[in-house]
Amino acid sequence: MPRLMAQINTEQVMRIGQNALYFEDYMLSIQYFNQVIQAKPYLARPYFLRAIAKLNLEDYAGAEEDATTAIDHNPFINDAYEVRGVARQNLGKLDEAIDDYRQSLKLLPENRGVIFNMALAQEENKDYEGAEASFAELLRAHPNYDSGYLGRAKLRLALADTVAALEDINHALEINKNATNGYVMRADIAIHSQRDYARALDDMNEAIKLEPRYAGFFINRAFLRYNLDDYFGAMADYDYAIQLDPLNSAALFNRGLLRAEVHDNNRAIDDFSRVLQLNPDDYKALYNRALLYKEIHDYRRSNSDLGRVIEAFPTFAGAYFVRSENRRLAGDMRGAEADYRKSMALAKERVPVGESAITPGGSMAADSTGAASEPQEAVAARFTSLLTIENNADIQERYSGNSTRGRVQDRNVNIEAEPPFTLSYYTSPTEIKENPYYLREIDGINSTRMLRFSVQLTNHEPQLTDEDIIRRHFESIEYYDSYLATHKPRAIDYFGRAMDFMTLHNYQAAIADLNRAIELTPDFTLAYLLRADALFKEAATAVDDTPAAERPGQRELAAQQRRHTFESIIADLDRVAELSPRMAIAHYNKGFILLEMQDYTQAVSSFNRAIELKPDMGEAYYNRGFVYFKLGNKPAGTADLSKAGELGVIPSYNLLKRMTR
Repeated sequence: MPRLMAQINTEQVMRIGQNALYFEDYMLSIQYFNQVIQAKPYLARPYFLRAIAKLNLEDYAGAEEDATTAIDHNPFINDAYEVRGVARQNLGKLDEAIDDYRQSLKLLPENRGVIFNMALAQEENKDYEGAEASFAELLRAHPNYDSGYLGRAKLRLALADTVAALEDINHALEINKNATNGYVMRADIAIHSQRDYARALDDMNEAIKLEPRYAGFFINRAFLRYNLDDYFGAMADYDYAIQLDPLNSAALFNRGLLRAEVHDNNRAIDDFSRVLQLNPDDYKALYNRALLYKEIHDYRRSNSDLGRVIEAFPTFAGAYFVRSENRRLAGDMRGAEADYRKSMALAKERVPVGESAITPGGSMAADSTGAASEPQEAVAARFTSLLTIENNADIQERYSGNSTRGRVQDRNVNIEAEPPFTLSYYTSPTEIKENPYYLREIDGINSTRMLRFSVQLTNHEPQLTDEDIIRRHFESIEYYDSYLATHKPRAIDYFGRAMDFMTLHNYQAAIADLNRAIELTPDFTLAYLLRADALFKEAATAVDDTPAAERPGQRELAAQQRRHTFESIIADLDRVAELSPRMAIAHYNKGFILLEMQDYTQAVSSFNRAIELKPDMGEAYYNRGFVYFKLGNKPAGTADLSKAGELGVIPSYNLLKRMTR
């Protein structure tokens, strides 16, 4: 393989990669730079360019590593110090970042971007004098640089010099009337320093004119309109924010609160439920949904939500009080009395910050003793207050769909593991990944020409919408029916019909055929692999159709059935590994099932084995990183996601961004 890679025209591939980088095809550019690096690992430039791509994808650890390699190969690539500095700054390695910026400035002492970044790093590092000096140097060299004034304004706000900050913001807007961040910062000052919501609204309107597709601005304007008693305008802004970004939990949560306030209870419940679909551990949404369930007299659901809130925040008096009311109204006087006594006892206590911090980064008050705590009223307020967008001056384009272009980490998607691989007649290749992996067994079965369609391997099956294609598979089933009725049964015929059933989502019929195929040919590797997938999909369908959580007395039975099914799946995958010891897919799929079972330690072991067998299996790195984050091993998770992204797994950068905030 290395000899083959050496035959590529590295100059041409490098040029294509640079073109992709220029047009913000970061994922694609990485694949081209990978080819050059494999062929000529001693070159510095492909590492440097790959570092730029990773930096734009917010893979800061990967960018730092590549920039360091580029510098090791050629210490005179000045821009590599800047790239590494930015990566290190985002990783919190502030002293090292500042050293890199200073190294870069030795050759280009008036480089605007480098001085600006160094000033920000110094501010983050609490070196306010150094930051002030850097901003002064920046604005001396570039007096019309509006971002420089806005950066210094941020510094002055950190130093509580609001007057000087406003002067810088106003000066920036004089230079550039389209400086969106200036209007946002000035609005923030009007809100927090002056409580002047009307003035803040004027500035937020200007920001929206300039960036009309950024949902965060509409959420913040809705907050302002709410405080100005414009409920209709606030609701319209939340609606539009959700239209722009259907997965925006802040907009959904706030709209839920507003709907609750106007007694539109059922639709408010819908909003909080959507928030919980995005984040099942959003306790603010749970608490507010519990209050609404109480309003519509659904005490069972209300208590279910309150139970989870109390489990997470056992010193929250308000939750016990609401549950006591629910129990009293439901006739559970003993339970009501116990909860009431608990709530009254807690109401007299201050709550430790660690137990009340329901959102990251929230500022907490300290009591007279210096211990971080707050009264119960403050805790309750945290559960029922509107959310605003943090860092709302950081405007980023939002991506949707399956695009591989641009900042793919900003796509608003649900975070989940990469799915298991399966056998299919259809795949959905991208320009990054075509047909994922070669399997000798698939090549062998296709070469027999005994199936009506060619088998492929995929972990992202496309949705079939073509009626002609669907009809062909129904016709194929009829063909197998007729053939099996008149000929001696063969495993391959049952397997072929099972493939058609899988295509048409008839998993029970597929399992029955695969059982028969395995009876006839006990060493039929692909039949075990496909049956494992059919069992998984059948179990998933059953969960969707009959939510056990809504059926008292059925939850444990459903859990037992699910575990039994998963054990059968693992048995099939173990059999695949026994028959084909070099098949990494078997271990990868087993890791996925163990992840579903929340057996994280064994899941890691399975992904380890998959990677041992196939070191370029990006999906295995991704899922292992996913598990590492669940286990709290952030460094290992970050490293795995960086590697997965490098290998073309697009969601890696989205997960990396969210998990490393």
